[in-house]
Amino acid sequence: MLIRFTRQSISVLTLSEQNISTTIILTKRDSMSSFTVESFAGHMDTLLDLLRDLVERESPSTDKQALDKLGSFLAERMESLEAKVDRFPQDNMGDHWLGTWGNGPGGVLLLAHIDTVYPLGILSSMPWSRDEDFVYGPGCLDMKVSLAMALTVIEHLRAEQKLRPDRISLLCTSDEEIGSQSSRSLIERLAKEHDLVLCLEPALPDGSLKTWRKGILNFEIEARGQAAHAGSDINAGTNAIIEISHQIPEILGLADPSSATTVNIGVIQGGSRSNVVPDCCSVKIDVRAKTWEEGERVLHAIKQLRPVLSGANLDIHGGWNRPPMEYDDHMQETFQRATAIASTIDINLSQGGTGGGSDANFIARLGVPVLDGLGAIGAGAHSPNERVAINSLPTRCALLAALVSDW
Repeated sequence: MLIRFTRQSISVLTLSEQNISTTIILTKRDSMSSFTVESFAGHMDTLLDLLRDLVERESPSTDKQALDKLGSFLAERMESLEAKVDRFPQDNMGDHWLGTWGNGPGGVLLLAHIDTVYPLGILSSMPWSRDEDFVYGPGCLDMKVSLAMALTVIEHLRAEQKLRPDRISLLCTSDEEIGSQSSRSLIERLAKEHDLVLCLEPALPDGSLKTWRKGILNFEIEARGQAAHAGSDINAGTNAIIEISHQIPEILGLADPSSATTVNIGVIQGGSRSNVVPDCCSVKIDVRAKTWEEGERVLHAIKQLRPVLSGANLDIHGGWNRPPMEYDDHMQETFQRATAIASTIDINLSQGGTGGGSDANFIARLGVPVLDGLGAIGAGAHSPNERVAINSLPTRCALLAALVSDW
């Protein structure tokens, strides 16, 4: 990649694998100095105060009342910044919330979630705390700091009169940690209405953006046999546990290290007593694949499993949970454009990927430009030691502001 700087613009020249030249022209605005890392350093006390408020408003994925309280709080904060706020009520899950600044077509969609993996009451054993380098607390990294960053950036853009001429949208969903079943259609619809989606999941440990994510497939296979007395009539039974034990090597054999495809047997349940031939056994399986084709290969193979024992039956349920976010030509072009924008404020972007999924997985297959990992740097997500690196926040805010304003 060649980046050419002139006084008025930056041109980024890329050469694809097919030897097709692509030029991206970015206007270098005289106002870009307002997005320096130093300009955000003075906002950190306010940002951290907001982050503490968010962390101490517990919001488990399964507690609708707690989620809606947090959502209402965020709606008030967005309205205080003169956003138009839409609420998307849900019967069983927490409601989803959309703040919008501007009303033009296209624009940038910021994607965040308000739910956490921690149960209500976790603050008693895992309270908010802070030392010289980190802040700690349930959900601080994944991803309440991202909500605080987004609101801080939008407030700064408003103060500097640098809001986009079209629109900025901030979508706060309530069920990302449990599969995004109630929010997926909303995410996909809004993504297609915007020019760019920035997913505010945490950055990789070194600050890299996430330009690929594995797709996730989940399966449950239930074997059914015939119960019998294990002492006096064992041959009359069909052991469902043994049937599953025959299937497990076949399932694990679908993993492919050369393609980074993994298969995990996560849960096995079966049997009632040691003196009863079990007539039921089930297994839950997690599959991760970097490409759609790899996931489809595993999906087809699992659907084709057949019982080994005479008298046994298999019920197979499941499939795609999230498609992969693949590192294709479109993703490469998106990252190269982001790299050029970041360079105007002296930030050098790097990229990587992960086996975990996010809501960005849904967007990638739509053909909409998406970047993931725009949140803070930290460690310990979903653990008692979850933490955010304080010194990462001014840089991450400046990067987010530049991408939102100058895309």
